Amino acid sequence: MRVVSRTRNCWAGCVFIVALVVTSTVAAIPAPPVGDVPPSRHLERAKVFLQAGDFRRALQACDAELRSAPSAKNYVALAYVYRAVHAYLDHLAATDQWVRVEQVYLNLGAWHLSDLVDPPDVMARIAKELIQEAVLQQAELTEAMARRLDDTGAARFFEEQRLWRTTNPNDWWFGIPPEWVW
Repeated sequence: MRVVSRTRNCWAGCVFIVALVVTSTVAAIPAPPVGDVPPSRHLERAKVFLQAGDFRRALQACDAELRSAPSAKNYVALAYVYRAVHAYLDHLAATDQWVRVEQVYLNLGAWHLSDLVDPPDVMARIAKELIQEAVLQQAELTEAMARRLDDTGAARFFEEQRLWRTTNPNDWWFGIPPEWVW
């Protein structure tokens, strides 16, 4: 009976995190492309959160920036963090670091103080698959929105990302391209 209960808790936790990640992206009101503007406090915070591996807060900070100033650049920033989560989970799985996968799951899923006394219970490999699928879908959706707002600007940001990922293949997800001023 205890095994059935743990399995239900595991699946409930998995469903919760997928729903949480998927619903965290807000469809912002389309706005004209914004030129180069000084970095915002939200993006400055997102950069620090990425460096710390705190993907939940990085996603929240990028989402807050997108809400306060909708632009192709800010959609790209949010999509970048989704892609960073996806790539980091790939790296952890490839290097057989399943405890860290669970830590990412807990980072993304622990949103309330009640999680401290009743933590989400999930198997790391299931969590990896669910989170990766959700963040990949959100990244693709967010990138499409950026392209609709400013296709040329978005293409430039995507190329800068590609170069950054190529030059930092084992840890790009903990930082941003140097051309980006966050």
